[in-house]
This record gives sequence, structure tokens and C-alpha cells, in this order.
Amino acid sequence: MDTNTVYNTYTVNMRNFERCCPGAPPRCRSMVAPGVWRIRARVERYIEPAILLLLAEGSTYGYELAASLNELLSEHDIVDQGNLYRLLRGLEAEGLVKSEWSDNVPGPTKRVYELTGQGKELLVGWTEALKGTYATIGRFLDRYEKYGSRVGSH
Repeated sequence: MDTNTVYNTYTVNMRNFERCCPGAPPRCRSMVAPGVWRIRARVERYIEPAILLLLAEGSTYGYELAASLNELLSEHDIVDQGNLYRLLRGLEAEGLVKSEWSDNVPGPTKRVYELTGQGKELLVGWTEALKGTYATIGRFLDRYEKYGSRVGSH
């Protein structure tokens, strides 16, 4: 796919998004070509890369994943179980995560989630995007430390 096709596809998708969701911010990621992602690392979208990272550490079921997520997130970003399962189903529909029922876990049969190859590739993309965001925030904070004392003075 050439650059113009990617740009035109992105432009059409953004127009469709703006038509269906006026005033809403665009998604933090979109596929611009098969296997090629455009990622905007927004902090409020940190849940997706956190799920991918936890699944890269090993297969797990939803309740255990939720507990691990809460360790990674701030106290203000506690994940609602319903939202977590909707996100997992969405990731599975995109081929980024796969799941199967297992009775090899304590208690009743549970759905166990696992990261796919595509999910691992997306995690690499998220990591690069977050590194860029981390560097940008670092530069902002460094500059604020240097010049921020002027904020309170007139």
C-alpha cells in the first residue's frame, strides 16, 4: 500500500469517525495498512498496552488480569470488570488476543486469555509510542523544573 492510499484511507476513516462521533477525540490507534499501526500514546488509553503487556508475561483469566491491572494503574484508573471483558472481546475480534475455556484453574471453568503474534507486534508499537511520550513528558517536566518557578510570579 503506498503512502497516498494510506493517507486517503486514514482521511476517509477520520471523516466517518467525525460523522458518527462529533466532538469525540479520535481513537488512539488505527490500522493504516495490514499489520501497520498508527499509535497516539494517550495516557487515558494506557489500559490496552497494559493488558497486552500482562498477557505477554503469560496466559491468564479475567479476574487475575484485573487484579494485575490494578497494580499497574493509579488508584483513579481502577478498571471496571465489564469494561475489561468488553475490551478483551474487542482485542480478540481484532486477532490480538485469543481465549479458550479451561478447567485447569482453581474453581469453576474460566476463560483464559493469551496474546497472539499480532498482539505482540502491537505491544512493540505501543512500547515505542509510550517511550516517545515518556521522553516528551520528561522534556516538559525538565523545562518546568527549570522555568516553572516563574509561573507563580508576575
